[in-house]
Parts: sequence; C-alpha cells; structure tokens
Amino acid sequence: MENKTFSTEIGGKTLKAEFTDLADQANGSVIIRYGNTVILATAAMSDGERDGIDYFPLTVDYEEKFYAAGQILGSRFMRREGRPSDEAVLSGRVVDRTIRPLFNQQTRREVQVIITILSIDEDDPDVLAVLGASLALGTSSIPWNGPVSAVRIGKHNGDSDFIINPTYTDRESGELSLDLMVCGRNGTINMIEVGSDEVSEEMLGDAFKQALTDLKKLEEFQKDIISQIGKEKEVLNEEITPDELVELFKKNIAEKLPSAVFSGSAGKKTIGALKKEWIDSVQEELPDISRGAADRYYESRVNDTLHEGALKENKRADGRKLNEIRSLFAQAGGMSPVLHGSGTFYRGGTHVFSALTLGGPNDSLIIDTIEEQEVKKHFMHHYNFPPFSVGETGRVGGFNRRMIGHGALAEKALKPVIPTKEVFPYTIRVVSESMASNGSTSMASVCASTVALMDGGVPIKNPVAGIAMGLMLNEEKAASGNVEGEYKILTDIQGPEDHHGDMDFKVAGTRDGVTAVQMDVKISGVPLPILIEAFEEAKRARITILDRIEEEIKTPRESISPHAPKIVTTTIKPDQIGMVIGPGGKVVNKIREDTGTEIEIDDDGTIFITGKGDGPDRAKETISEMTREYVSGDKFEGEVTRIMNFGAFVKIGHNTEGLVHVSEIAPFRVESVEEVLKTGEAVPVVVKEIDDQGRINLSIKAVDPDFLTKKGIKPKTNNDKTNS
Repeated sequence: MENKTFSTEIGGKTLKAEFTDLADQANGSVIIRYGNTVILATAAMSDGERDGIDYFPLTVDYEEKFYAAGQILGSRFMRREGRPSDEAVLSGRVVDRTIRPLFNQQTRREVQVIITILSIDEDDPDVLAVLGASLALGTSSIPWNGPVSAVRIGKHNGDSDFIINPTYTDRESGELSLDLMVCGRNGTINMIEVGSDEVSEEMLGDAFKQALTDLKKLEEFQKDIISQIGKEKEVLNEEITPDELVELFKKNIAEKLPSAVFSGSAGKKTIGALKKEWIDSVQEELPDISRGAADRYYESRVNDTLHEGALKENKRADGRKLNEIRSLFAQAGGMSPVLHGSGTFYRGGTHVFSALTLGGPNDSLIIDTIEEQEVKKHFMHHYNFPPFSVGETGRVGGFNRRMIGHGALAEKALKPVIPTKEVFPYTIRVVSESMASNGSTSMASVCASTVALMDGGVPIKNPVAGIAMGLMLNEEKAASGNVEGEYKILTDIQGPEDHHGDMDFKVAGTRDGVTAVQMDVKISGVPLPILIEAFEEAKRARITILDRIEEEIKTPRESISPHAPKIVTTTIKPDQIGMVIGPGGKVVNKIREDTGTEIEIDDDGTIFITGKGDGPDRAKETISEMTREYVSGDKFEGEVTRIMNFGAFVKIGHNTEGLVHVSEIAPFRVESVEEVLKTGEAVPVVVKEIDDQGRINLSIKAVDPDFLTKKGIKPKTNNDKTNS
C-alpha cells in the first residue's frame, strides 16, 4: 500500500491526513485521523454533464458504519446499516453547506463526496468530515476553490477559556454553555452551527476570533499538502452567454426588470411573471437557445438588480427598510381543545402552525446510533414542509434532508429553555407545519413552537424567538479586504432576498442570549466584522418578535391541558426496585393492569407513573405501601390474617404483616386469641418495635386499650375462673 502521511497539532491532539491507494479509483481520497476517530473522504466527478438541470449536481453522503463503534447495532431483525440516521443527515448537510459555495455553480458535471466513518471514539467525526472533503477535493483533479477548514469551539459554564474540539464527554456533560462549529477560508467564515445556553453576542464574537486562528492553521496545513501532491485541475466547459440573448434581454426586459424586482410586494409573483414573458420571447425569437440558458441569464440579472438596489439605494424587493421586520402575528391555542397546546405565528408571508403533544417518560425516543446507544430523548421538534406552502403540487408524506435540518435547528434553539425531566417529567413533542413559506420557516417554527409550549403549560425557562438575516455584498471589492461601504445587512429576508442574497444567517434566542445559530452562504465567506454587525441587528429583531409573542401569551399557562396524561412521581431506594418489579415483572405489571397506568423506574429509584383519572395516584399509593419502611409509633387500621395460639398476624401494608402478641391485645389477660379476634377483622394497631431480623411487633392495647371492651369482651374475674 502506498502511504504518504501529513500531521499537525490542533486542540492538543495530533491530526493526521493519510493519502493511500486504498480508494484510488476516486478522483481524490484521504483518511483523516484524530485521536481514535477515523474517517475516509472520497470525491468523484462524472465524465459527462448531466442534461436537463439548472443547478450544480453536488451530492454529499455521510455514511455511519456500525463497526466504527465496535458494536453490532440495528434491530433484532436488521443487523446492517439502513437509511441514514438524523445525525448522519445533519453532519452530511454541514459538509455540503461548507463546500458547495466554493464550486462554480454553472458546473453540470455531477460531483459526489462520500464520508465514511471507519472508527469513532471521543472525537466527533463531523469536523474531520469537512477537513476530509476539503483535502479529497483539493488534491483531486476536480475544479474547486478550496481548501476550507473546520473547527469546533466549546466553553464550560463559568470558564474564561475556550475548548478546541471538545469531546463527546465534554459536550454531553451538561456543563457546556457553548457548542460552536465554524468553517471558513482566507480569514472569512462560510458555515456556522451553534447550540448555546443563552450566551451573549459578545461571547460568540470572541469564539469566532478563536476559531479563525485555528482555521488559519488548518488552512495552511492543507495548502502545504495540496502544493505537494495535488493533481492538476480539469478545465471544464464554461457557458458563454450568446450576444443575441443579451441584446434580446435589453430590448424586451431590461427596462421592466427594476419595477418587477422592487414591486413593493413580496416580489416573487412579479419577478416570476416577467420571467415567463422573457422565456416566451426567447422561445419565439431565439428558438435555438435552450430554455436553461435563458433561465440562468434572467436569474443572474435579477441577482444583479437586487444587489445594486440594496448596495446603492438601500432598496428591498418589498419596499421595506433594510432593518425592518415584516408584520407579526401570534396566537396561542384556538385550533382545538383536544390539542395539548398550539401556536400560530406569522412573519409577513411566512405562516407556521405548531402543535404540542405531551406524553409519559415511556414515550421518549430511544436513540441508537454509532454516536449514542440507548439514549432517551424527552424533547423532540419535528418540521414539515408541504408543497402547498409554496403554492406548488408535489409528494406528501415522509421527510427529506431539508425538513430534518430545519426541525433540528428549531429543536436546538428551544432545547436550552426546556425544563428538566425532574421538574417536568413529560416527554414533549412539538410539530411545526409550514403553512405558507416566504423566507425562513425554520425561525418562524421557533416562534410558533414557543407559543405552543407556553399554551400547553410547559414551564419553559424563557420564550425563544428567531430571525433570518441576509447580506448583499460586493464580493469582488470585499475580496481586497476592505468591506466598508461594500455590503448591506438585511433583516428578515424573504423570497428573492433568500434566493439571490449572499448569506442566510439564522439567529435564535431569548432576551438573555443566543440559543442557536446557523449560517449558509452563496459566496466564499463572510468577514467577521459583518457577522458581528449582523448579530446586533438580529438581537434587535429578536427582541421585537419576543415583544409580540409576549403580548399574546407572557408566561406558560398555570396548568397543562386536561387532555394530556397525568404524571405523578415517587422515589424508592434502589435496593427496593427488584421488589416493585417482581419476578419477571409480575408485580409491576399487576399494578399497571389494576390502575391502567404506565410505570417507568429509573436506576436511582425515581418512579414515573403516567395515566388518567385517579390511576396514577392509586398506583403511587400501592408502591408507597409496598416500599414503606416502618418505624416504632406508626399507627394503622390493619386486617387480621391469621390466628395463632400466641397471638394474631395483622396486615398493615400492601404485603406487610406484623404480629400482635397475645399480651398486646388488651391491658388484661387474654386466655384465648380465637375468642377475642377473628380472621378478616379490622383492628387498630401501632408498631411497638422492629427486631433485628426485620420482624414487626404490633400492639392493639397501646393504641386502643378499650378495643375489646367496646366489643363487649371484659376481663375474667376470679368468680369467672371458679365457675369455669
């Protein structure tokens, strides 16, 4: 095997890039090692162009292999890899979003990047996946404007120092206030993923500065490798716009385009109507020119018009100011009393409905991937994007990578404010339905979900809102390093700005700080000063949206819906768990059956009982009786179960008996227990003592010395004895 290895230090560990002939049929391949985590990245490009498409056909596949975790995973009936897990989809999207802007978007040859996880330990392979994709492409013959680097930045609560590439243990400890993944090149940033615990924008700015230092080191490392072993790049055919197409556009469309783009409305309809007119004119007057070429030229002119309008005149497609939010609407409930909670949120033409469902602990989602095994997830957010939301027809049902990504982003934004299981033991599922889409339904989902959670009485820490920020940048001038006057930040992007803008910067958070960030770009990268400014504008917008949400519902409702299940909790000692469960689950299953409840017992002895009506309370009472530890002085109304010549056994709990010795029945001598007590009789008792073997000794006379007298039984006198 041929092998050439390069290494560098990052985050206190050695990062190795190995170039071998293991996958030598691919255009480029590399094995990346970091600790005991190992990935293989390959890049391949088709020989010919793909016909009939108007986009760059890039595919990124992120393959999790069960063997990478050293375990046989899957289900009992399927012990091999199936469809990608949500985590794999999200990691694949990170790679895609990072490398895609660095391709020539006019390319029609298919490019596929495959990330295969060969081994996984304490280090997350998603950072390695970006670096691997960058080196596989950078050293290949595939034209690409890299390299690009990635780093993860963490921060513990209360600590001043950042952690470079925190491990799974660091991230799952619950002590990280910040988990930030940053990708970039040439001192700019082109992809961001943030999950944080209401951190300040200032802290995020410092984290980005730290990230840029590490990204620069990784970039220099890659450039050195590419200079040594990189292949010569292929020269692809470039599309040349025919002169006659340009002239036809000037003649028929150019003067109409500004009014169509800056129509004062959403812009989508007027831009689309003019596009149809353009395509019709091309097909009529220039039938030899393809529809695709005409379409691409029109979109490029719309792009230029939007940029010029923003940069030179502060103009937007719908007539708003650059920092102006569209009209807002929020409604708590109102859909159906059967729902456990619901929220509706409008931001201009983007409308989202979110529904809350509460369940017991047993309704939690069990995660079983190479990263996590048998982990219970008690909060879930799911996102749906039906075709009618954009006025189209299409397939309904199932989900795609975009839906998984948007759902995960909103979930990440809400997670820091969700109460712990100890405070609120319910499994929480929120589903956001995109009813109408015109810019950032993911951030609208955060807002609608916040309303739904509060409507359902979930005691969230703080309301959360989200906003999508955009950017119009003169990239050619900005590339020189001086961005002053060459960019405009847009608040609450919609339609054409989302499609043609240079940045989609989503920021979610509370009044106290940021909880999630996601950034995608269509350019090579965004300078840090622009991001810092965008954060400040996003904060102002977020506060405005929170004001509107709190006008509708300021705090969570005091109680949950009567349609939601009831959950009660109790705690037993860990060594009592076996007694409650019983052999083969016999005891706990009997309690479930008798009370109509679901019962979950944690290893620490915490018991969650879910049901309706008085079932949970009855189950709790049964368990409490079973596990009660008796002490001297405890009083009961017991039932006589057995009569012996030396006393009577009395049942005082679910499965607990104690002995009333004949001397403890009355304050006078009792000759025959059978004469004064009967099986099944209710008697008052008090615990007198518990002996060294755990046996309970009871007394009737100590709690009610007149018990027999009340029954008409009197002590025998000497005459009674003589007569007898």
